[in-house]
Amino acid sequence: MRFNPKARIDQSQIETRSGGGLGGGGMRLPMPSGGGGKIGIGTIVVVVLFVVLTQCTGLLGDGSGGGGGTTTTQNSCQSGADANKSEDCAVDLFTNSVQSFWSQAYPDQTGKQYDVVKTVRFQGSTASGCGQASTEMGPFYCPNDQLVYLDTTFFDDMLQGQLGAKGGPFAIGYVIAHEYGHHIEDQLGILGRMRTVRGPKSDSVRAELMADCLAGVWAGAAQKTTDADGNAIITELTPDDVKRAIDAAQAVGDDRIQKRTSGRVDTDSFTHGTAAQRVRWFNRGMEQGTINGCNTFDTDNL
Repeated sequence: MRFNPKARIDQSQIETRSGGGLGGGGMRLPMPSGGGGKIGIGTIVVVVLFVVLTQCTGLLGDGSGGGGGTTTTQNSCQSGADANKSEDCAVDLFTNSVQSFWSQAYPDQTGKQYDVVKTVRFQGSTASGCGQASTEMGPFYCPNDQLVYLDTTFFDDMLQGQLGAKGGPFAIGYVIAHEYGHHIEDQLGILGRMRTVRGPKSDSVRAELMADCLAGVWAGAAQKTTDADGNAIITELTPDDVKRAIDAAQAVGDDRIQKRTSGRVDTDSFTHGTAAQRVRWFNRGMEQGTINGCNTFDTDNL
């Protein structure tokens, strides 16, 4: 995969934070069982349901207890040439690509405006509207402040390290697109209606699989996305790139994570769906290309 070196990164969509440490304050978010205390892609389900079911968005605190002096820093990523050399810059340009796609596709498919939101890049820990964000949580979307949070060490340390994915640039794109899939669900009002947290057909599993499908919708059109000047963002995309994104989806299936951490599979504790389900819905998104084609809440065939 290769970014267009001339593509310009829109830094208004990115917030880079540094200086955050794992402080002792701030309320911890609930962790799903079977994951060894780790959460893979799509932590949003646990976060959202904890907030929604308690009907108290302030219950997690204001995040001031563990910020460790986090500050916003200047981002040096400017172009596709930077993104081809830097994983951090790739996160930024993938964010632009995903939102370039939805800025057109969401109004076309729903008749409503798409709300552009930021990706917050950090390392270690930072405050969020859903409590303290940390490396252990993995990437997530917080509906309380409408931001995507991503510790950039996730790709090397967890996705390719603990979870054993092959990695690669387009795997990063899948992660970003998945989290923005949750933003689409938020705009559609789906996240506010979720009630069941665990189980093979729970709302949480349905939301995760829908986000995988929406990531696939973007992936199918990724090479058509453009920057503010009309330059193509992604100029080269191979079948191997897509396979690596699919491999990342497989790596974060509930069954894969549970087998890897405990040696057994407990379907009653599922929050994200199986590896096969995640791949199937990602592929469905690529094939269907629509939000309606990703409606996991209107079928029992997950």
